[in-house]
Amino acid sequence: MTLPIHGLHHVTAIASSAQGNSDFFTRTLGLRRVKKTVNFDDPGTYHLYYGDGQGTPGSVMTYFPFRHVGQGRPGLGEVGETAFSVPQGTLGFWKERLAAQNVQGLVETEAFGEKRLRFLGPDGDGLALTEVAQDARTGWTGTVPEAQAVRGFRGATLRLRDEGATGELLRFMGYDRLGTENGVTRYGIPNGNGADIIDIETLPGAEHAEQGAGSVHHIAFAVPDRAAQLEVRKALVDTGYQVTPPIDRDYFWAIYFRTPGGVLFEVATDEPGFTRDEPADRLGQDLKLPTQHERLRDRIEAHLEPITD
Repeated sequence: MTLPIHGLHHVTAIASSAQGNSDFFTRTLGLRRVKKTVNFDDPGTYHLYYGDGQGTPGSVMTYFPFRHVGQGRPGLGEVGETAFSVPQGTLGFWKERLAAQNVQGLVETEAFGEKRLRFLGPDGDGLALTEVAQDARTGWTGTVPEAQAVRGFRGATLRLRDEGATGELLRFMGYDRLGTENGVTRYGIPNGNGADIIDIETLPGAEHAEQGAGSVHHIAFAVPDRAAQLEVRKALVDTGYQVTPPIDRDYFWAIYFRTPGGVLFEVATDEPGFTRDEPADRLGQDLKLPTQHERLRDRIEAHLEPITD
């Protein structure tokens, strides 16, 4: 069976400050804020989305900025690092840019034949830029020139006690095992959407992660539409996974399940996309509320931390 998953859809993490988060991803990394909305379950908290010009699946990093949230503790059972794709030969530009803006944790590495610049986000988020040859995706050029702009995700690294059961799950989802280097095993989807790499870092002696600011809440994989999503859901349920029914998230439909290693996986549809409730040239400017929360707009707007663009 070949499931219709073609890479990542989005990665959702936790932040401590809406303004600081928006500044970092739009001004420092040069992504476009493609949606300013709220958490479905906690409408007093923003849900901010950043990506390329259209918010294409495979480019979108999203955040819940919870006020007064404690700092997360890195460890097992989480997405430890989210990697973005940049053109070959641009890491020098990015290292200079990030250093000039006092970004912490800058380290140049190389793995699986790719050069990578690792760094920390404003809440200690594990992030990286990876040079990728022939990535045809188009980056957003708000504050970064096109020649150096982020193209979207390259992939993400899971921190686990062992590779076994989660590796088996990834292979079931359509990923191929590509090899192992220095305790990290790489999986990739053939002919994926560019955001098609998952690394598993095995840390048998580490403690479990504690979620908080800087932690990834969940990682979402992309399918074309609801029919494909139902196909994936049936396959997962038939295999024994406890999977939620499809949930309408306004800009995509989502199903969720917990992996053997403890990471929360989502499978999200490419449709309908972020232009369903605002034109492409206005993406991310106005506060958009889920229908069920629209009647509370005045109260929600009074509670939310203002964001200055």
